[in-house]
Parts: sequence; structure tokens; C-alpha cells
Amino acid sequence: MGLSILGIFHTVIGIIAIVAAVIAFIKAGKIDLGKLPGKIYFYFTLVTSLTALGLSSVKGVNPGHILALLVVILVSVAYLLYAKKPGNNRSRYIETFFLSFSFFLSMIPTVNETFNRIPVGHPLAHGPQDPLIAKTLLLLLIMLIVGSVLQFRKIYRTNKAI
Repeated sequence: MGLSILGIFHTVIGIIAIVAAVIAFIKAGKIDLGKLPGKIYFYFTLVTSLTALGLSSVKGVNPGHILALLVVILVSVAYLLYAKKPGNNRSRYIETFFLSFSFFLSMIPTVNETFNRIPVGHPLAHGPQDPLIAKTLLLLLIMLIVGSVLQFRKIYRTNKAI
């Protein structure tokens, strides 16, 4: 696979962030920064995104770097909304969507890199334009849309009850 020390660290931290997000989605239906899986997702995603800036197969800024910076911005704004605007209010919509969207954006390079490297010697995909990658990302986009609608409905019901 040919990963550098930074690449290995980035990958391990990224896997932990993904697992934490999946646990959060299963347990709470969202990434909740007040609960342990949400905290792990937040911190490990920040580290993963920042270490991604040191990884590149080409010189200079590339789309992966822009994606990593966007994820940092999304999770940071979500955290600020969580910390500065507590309670059940309109900011929960933005916070919840930003965290879910950051997860989706994180999955773009994850799917691409995984499918182009695994299994070693006979990867599932051959380049970022491979139809398998496109279909997988489309499925994740549909899951983001459906999940966001369900999350918004839950927030609406919570806000209405209070």
C-alpha cells in the first residue's frame, strides 16, 4: 500500500472517527457533541482533516486539501453552535446538518482511497472515476439527504414539545 508514517496515523485516526460517527448515528440518530461518540468524532475528525493537509501525491494544493479544510470549517462551526447556543433551538438544525455533511464529505476520499487500495494487488476500483466509487458515493448522498430529513423532523418535534 505504500503509506507513510503520517499516512498510517491519518488512516488510523480517520477510522476511529468514522466508527465513532457510525456509533453516534446508530445510538442517537445524529452526531451529538454532548456524548462520547460525538466528542471522539469531533476531535478525531479535526486531527484527520488537518493531517490530510500533509498528504498528497501531487505538489501544491489539491481538491483533497480543500475538502479537508471544508470539513474543519464545518465541524468547527458545529462545535461553536453547540457550545454558544445551547438548548433546543434553530441552531440545532445547522449544527446537526454540518456534522452529518462533514461525515459525508469525509467519506469521499475514504471511499476513493479504500476502493483503490483494497484488496491489495486487486483493488475494487481503478481510479476516482470508477463507476463503483460513483455508485457508492451516490448511495451515501441519498443516505445524507434521507438522514437529514429524519434528523430535522426529530429536531422539529423536540423544539415543538418544549
